[in-house]
Amino acid sequence: MLTVVAAGKPAAIGVCGLRSARNWRQSARTRPYHSLVPNEPDSWIGERSWRHSSNARYGRDGGDGPAQRARRPRGFGSTAALTAAIFGGIGLVVSLAGLTSSLLPRHFSAAQQRQIMAWEVSKRWRSLPAGEIFAPSVRYELPAATVDDLTGIGLQAARVGIAPQSSCAAATDTAAARVLDSHGCQALLRATYTDESATYVLTVGVAVLPSAAQAAAAQAAITAAGAGEQYPGVQAVAFGGTPAGSFVAVQRQITQSFVAGPYIVMYTAGYADGRPRVPIGEDSYAESEMTSAARGVAETVAGTLATPPPAPSCPGSPGC
Repeated sequence: MLTVVAAGKPAAIGVCGLRSARNWRQSARTRPYHSLVPNEPDSWIGERSWRHSSNARYGRDGGDGPAQRARRPRGFGSTAALTAAIFGGIGLVVSLAGLTSSLLPRHFSAAQQRQIMAWEVSKRWRSLPAGEIFAPSVRYELPAATVDDLTGIGLQAARVGIAPQSSCAAATDTAAARVLDSHGCQALLRATYTDESATYVLTVGVAVLPSAAQAAAAQAAITAAGAGEQYPGVQAVAFGGTPAGSFVAVQRQITQSFVAGPYIVMYTAGYADGRPRVPIGEDSYAESEMTSAARGVAETVAGTLATPPPAPSCPGSPGC
């Protein structure tokens, strides 16, 4: 045991204590000053902060170092991001497909084409001018058998007037009017012509039905009602100052009708001299020539109204 006097007071220090004191003094002289001074006003807080920063740097004690980040498993956020990316890609593909489809030419199905074509035909009676439905002159042919020749003879009928649009009931016989009204007839258009020699006069009428099916049903009923002496049909229209000035119902020699799409085309014919109805069958030539003129004009009118238009197609522009 050595006795050391420090600051005027004796103290007993062992050999080990002496060595420790020497080591402390040596360490104090060699260690940097800032390692012995806390960085924060509170030494406990400074020590804790230093430890935390050290652990964070080297990944110890639950720190978030590089090794810890590498070992951390992927969580819900990564899965959600991947799912969102997949659905986003699908949405992009669908959008591009829709855009491509809108830029390609549009193709109508067969049913759509028929529907469009039927609509085009059904509106012609309103969209076409009356002078186009009933042309000023119409070419017809007299059959070869009528003139005892090898070929027929081409003739022309001339229009003498166009009547105002009327209801089906007002412009047809009672039996025909009843049938037409029951099938939804919308209107009736009429015009009167003469043959090329102005010997015969004829009135052509167009009954407008809602559809081709309704027109066919109405025509069948009219035919069934015509079993008697006089076939029911369109009323004659007279125009004063013309060869048809005295053409009225009692002068009608022939009356017939046929279907053309949503229309029933009717015709009636008689003599221009005003003679009343006679048994026309007794004069085969007159019957053939009168029928040829009336039927020829009626078929021309039917072709103008009911000929199917070209199949609709889209030119290929977007929004067609």
